[in-house]
Amino acid sequence: MSKRNIIFFHAESWDGRMLGLLGHPALAGATPNIDRIARQGMLFRNAYTSHPICCPSRANMWSGRYTQHCESWNNYKGLEPGMWALLDELPKSHATAVFGKRDYRSGGHSMQARLTGWLGAAGIEKPSYSFDPAQGIHIADDDSPRCYESDWRLIDSSIAFLEEHRDGERPFFLNISSHLVHASFKTNRYWLEKIPEEAVDIPPLDPCTHPCVAFQRGSKAWQHGFDEATVRKVRRIYFAMCAEADAMVGAVYDAMERLGLGDSTYFVFSSDHGELALEHQQYYKMSLYEGSVRVPMCMTGPSIPAGGESENLVSTIDLCPTLMAMAGLPARVDCDGENLLPLATGETTESRNSAYACFTGTSMNTAAFMLRRERWKYIAHVGHPSQLFDIEADPRELEDLSTVRPEVAARLDGELRQIVDYEATHRDWQSYCKSAFRQWRRQAKRGLYVDESYSLRGNPSSDYWRIMDNAYTGYDQDDEAKVETWLNA
Repeated sequence: MSKRNIIFFHAESWDGRMLGLLGHPALAGATPNIDRIARQGMLFRNAYTSHPICCPSRANMWSGRYTQHCESWNNYKGLEPGMWALLDELPKSHATAVFGKRDYRSGGHSMQARLTGWLGAAGIEKPSYSFDPAQGIHIADDDSPRCYESDWRLIDSSIAFLEEHRDGERPFFLNISSHLVHASFKTNRYWLEKIPEEAVDIPPLDPCTHPCVAFQRGSKAWQHGFDEATVRKVRRIYFAMCAEADAMVGAVYDAMERLGLGDSTYFVFSSDHGELALEHQQYYKMSLYEGSVRVPMCMTGPSIPAGGESENLVSTIDLCPTLMAMAGLPARVDCDGENLLPLATGETTESRNSAYACFTGTSMNTAAFMLRRERWKYIAHVGHPSQLFDIEADPRELEDLSTVRPEVAARLDGELRQIVDYEATHRDWQSYCKSAFRQWRRQAKRGLYVDESYSLRGNPSSDYWRIMDNAYTGYDQDDEAKVETWLNA
C-alpha cells in the first residue's frame, strides 16, 4: 500500500450502545451511515472510554497513556506542553487537518470546571451545575437538516480538505471532532421526527444510595425532574442529535468514496465518552456507569474485511497505537493501549479483552476506578464501598453484587491493582488538586481572576466569593471551612 490516509471522526458524548444496528428500537433507521460503515468494516461492540470526561479522555487517547501515567486529572489538566501526543507527531509524515475540538492540553475550559475538578474530594455538598447550559432542553420549530450549523461547517471544511488532498504526494490525516452529541439537549423538528416517540425507552429509577452516586446527583443538580414525560423528551432529543451526527459522518464517508479514496483510506469512528441521558437519575458523563463510559467504535480501510464484529472489550486508549499502525509509524513502548488492527483485519481474535477506566474529575467526591472483565464490571471508590455489576444479567446496573459475590469483587480488585495502584493515584491527584487550588485561591483573593461564565455571564466578577458561588451554588463560610479541613488533611 503506497499511501496510508486516515479519517478519524471523533464525536462528542456518544453512548456506544446508541446505534441502530445494535438493536435500540428508537434508533432503528436513525444511524444508517455509521451502521453502514460498521458493516463495511469492523464493529467493536464493547468499546469503553478510559476517562469519561472530555479533556482527560482525549489526553489519554492522543498520548496512549492512562491518566495515572500522564496526569490528565480533569478538564483543566490534560497533557502539559512538551508531552508527546500523536496529533503533534502526525504532521511530520502526513498532511494533517483538525476540524473541531482539540482539548487535550492543559489550561482550557471554564473557571467552574477547574474549581469543581480540584475541590470534589473536599466534600462540598452544593450544586455545581445549576446554571450549566448543558441542562437546556429545546426543540426548534424548523425543518432544516442543518440544525447544528457550526458542526456542518466542520463537515464542509473536511470535504474541501479531502478534495484538495486526494491527489497529494503525502498521505493525509483528517481529524473531525464534532460538538454533537454533547448536551444541551437541542434539536429541531426535522431530526426529532426521525425518532419514534413510542420507541424511546424510559430507564427505571435507580434506588442506589451509594455515597459517591448520591454526591454526583446532588452536584449535577438536574433541574427538570425525572417524570416519564421529561425523561422521554430528553432521550428522544438525544437520539435525534445522534441522527443528525450520523448524517455528518455519512457526508464525510460519502465524499471519501466519491473521490476514489476508499481503497487507500482508513475511516475510524468513535467518541470521547458517553451521555447518561437521565439513566441513574443523572445527565452528562463523569460516571463509570455504562451510559457514560461506553463509546461507539468502528473502522474500515485497506485489509479490513467487511462484516467484521468483535465482542472483545476494547478502549479509547487503544486508538493511539491503532492510528499509529494505520499511519505506518513505529510503535511506542510506553503506550498503555494495544493496536486493534490485528483484530480488525481478522489476523487474530485474541487481545487484552478488558477495559480499564478511571474518573478524577468534577462532580465526584473521590477518585473512582473501573475494570470491565468478561461479564463483570468492578468499580473501586477510594475511601468508599466498591461496586460490582453483572453487565450481562443486569445491563442497567441496578443490582450491586459486591457483597453478594465478594470472591468476584476480590479477584477483580486484584486485577485492577495490576493496572493501577489506585490509592497512590488518589494521593497524586489530591496533591495536584490541593497545590493548584492553593495557588488559585491566593491569586483570586487578590482579584486577579475574572469569571464571566454560567451565572456570571453578562455580569463578570473578580470577587472571590462570587466566583466560588458560581462554581458551587450557595457557597458560604461553612464550605470554606470544609475546604480548609481538606487542604490540611
